[in-house]
Amino acid sequence: MYEWHRQIQTIIVAIDECIRRRDDEALTLRSLAQRLGYSDFHMTKQFHQITGLSLRQYLRARRLAFALIEVRDTQRRLIDVALDYGFSSHEAFTRAFKAEYGVTPAAYRRHPVAVALRTRINAYDRYAFGMEEIGMIKSSGQINVYFTTIPAHKLLYIRNNVSNGYWDFWQHHETVPGQDCHTICGLLDSIPGKLDDMGSGDISSGAGQIMAYEAAEDGGRFPCYPVPRYECYGCRLPVDYDGPVPEQMLLRDVPEGEYIVFEHGPFNYDQENRSVEFAIDKAWDEFNWSATNYEFDDSMGRIYYFYHDPERYWKELWPVRRKG
Repeated sequence: MYEWHRQIQTIIVAIDECIRRRDDEALTLRSLAQRLGYSDFHMTKQFHQITGLSLRQYLRARRLAFALIEVRDTQRRLIDVALDYGFSSHEAFTRAFKAEYGVTPAAYRRHPVAVALRTRINAYDRYAFGMEEIGMIKSSGQINVYFTTIPAHKLLYIRNNVSNGYWDFWQHHETVPGQDCHTICGLLDSIPGKLDDMGSGDISSGAGQIMAYEAAEDGGRFPCYPVPRYECYGCRLPVDYDGPVPEQMLLRDVPEGEYIVFEHGPFNYDQENRSVEFAIDKAWDEFNWSATNYEFDDSMGRIYYFYHDPERYWKELWPVRRKG
């Protein structure tokens, strides 16, 4: 039923790989269509039907997104950046960049602002389509449980007190002007210095972006969280961050704090995601607090973090405090 979604996702991943390699020959319509074994016309039609964009529009937007990161993070000549990302001249690059982001590359380099990059589209996600795991494979990975201290930092985020879980969160924010998933993820991609992106500056998979809960007296009440809370999405930034803050987002200071961590290593998203989730929940439910010097910290304002990166880990960090 969703075979074309899966095929188009293959093309979307390939596009990013080709842009990174500066492989313009592989980015032609014919080359991309040949990957799937379909005609140029048929693949173009399906791409537009599933993504809402023409292939040409998407390619141009992704090239500009990658180019913006180079403009922001390097001192390479703008003409070299332009040529690397498929633009024939400095003038053509400047026109396209300004049309997309409202500022020229030179002006952006002098004073980076938050802009909504075209994030990589996720055309196929079996869980979003209500499907279960593939086959009978269940996660057998061990859940590592340990305590850690997170230094003071800032959190840039949006929040609400009505959603319950990732998909529900974005369904709610699709109805809030300027807070839909593509806009927020694109804005976060353009923010420099995110603490959790491993220094990669990657814009293909929401690197450095995380879900969080913020304990709050007027927050929503849900079984998965022991105290009222806001559900949040954003990124962690250095404590001295003084860069751009999008107008529809909040920036708050998070003091140094202690956390208990429940962590599962790398896993196969299609085959194990639900199993990993259940394993994490089971480890939390069965954790023996009496054998430690800690207890859960339900103080208002404490933050809970949730990292979901199948190539690295599933990791939940809950706030704690010393007993007594």
